[in-house]
Amino acid sequence: MRRGNLGATSLRRKPRDGDPMRAYDRLPPELRCWLSAAALPWSPASARRAYAAAMARTGGDPAGALAQLDRLQRRLIARDAPRIWGPDHPDATPERHGTHASRRAAS
Repeated sequence: MRRGNLGATSLRRKPRDGDPMRAYDRLPPELRCWLSAAALPWSPASARRAYAAAMARTGGDPAGALAQLDRLQRRLIARDAPRIWGPDHPDATPERHGTHASRRAAS
């Protein structure tokens, strides 16, 4: 299977319909700017869905929605980090390698 430019990720890949560049061009400018610096290979469709949901949760605040996308992306990276780079990677979720109990005890 051809990996293309997605790199190492556990994210599902699906065949796409249509022109992805045209779909990207139709995204809101602030979302396109965010995607240009994104760490993950977001498709225009998934970015649009996540942004629409974040806009609904923030009452239509673009800055708040982009902050929610940042948090979502950090969670996705934390989920993949132990599998791809090992449990000692700085972005690995602590729950993945047994430190969640000590965090709960401290609170």
